[in-house]
Amino acid sequence: MNRLYHYPLSPFSRKVRLSLAEKRIEVELVEERYWEQDADFLRRNPAGKVPVLKMDGRVMADSTAICEYLEEVHPTPALLPSSPEARYEVRRLVAWFDDKFNEEVTTKLMGERVFRKVMGTGYPDSANVKAGAKAIKYHLDYMTWLLDQRRWLAGNDMTLADFAAAAHLSCLDYVSDVDWNRSEIVKDWYAKIKSRPAFRSILADQISGFPQPSHYADLDF
Repeated sequence: MNRLYHYPLSPFSRKVRLSLAEKRIEVELVEERYWEQDADFLRRNPAGKVPVLKMDGRVMADSTAICEYLEEVHPTPALLPSSPEARYEVRRLVAWFDDKFNEEVTTKLMGERVFRKVMGTGYPDSANVKAGAKAIKYHLDYMTWLLDQRRWLAGNDMTLADFAAAAHLSCLDYVSDVDWNRSEIVKDWYAKIKSRPAFRSILADQISGFPQPSHYADLDF
């Protein structure tokens, strides 16, 4: 049985979960409190990060590397386009969300409001929270600009770039940190991707200590 070691509010875990679900690959989910640096988990991934996928007799780490592996061994439905130029754009946007958005928004908001509590590392730093709340506006505006020209973030087809963005935003949405009224076009994009069958298990996530907001699983929100 395939097994994914993950944490429910890890956007990197969610990106892999979305890819697996979209490709209809069955997987057992094992919640991993990776910050506790369990010895067994460190043997699976010495970097001490989630997600880790056990599949095809191998243990794989790094969310983007995992997603690209899945694309190569299970190419249908495709989450990377066929042309080099289009693949570049997908990879650029995946890196944008997993690097820039994560550093400027996710770690500032989720890191302070959620992970400090979960990991027991003290109280939120208000300066970081304010910085994250300011930065997300810029990123939502950038997504608006992209979606004003395209059906999906990287082009006219849904790709891994959409899953990368949705993974981060769905985590933030769980703790009500997204102003969906800022951009109707981004709100419509999120409603569209949120309605996909691949999103069902994510919308069912329940995180101890953080009650699910009333709008979270609402497809129309």
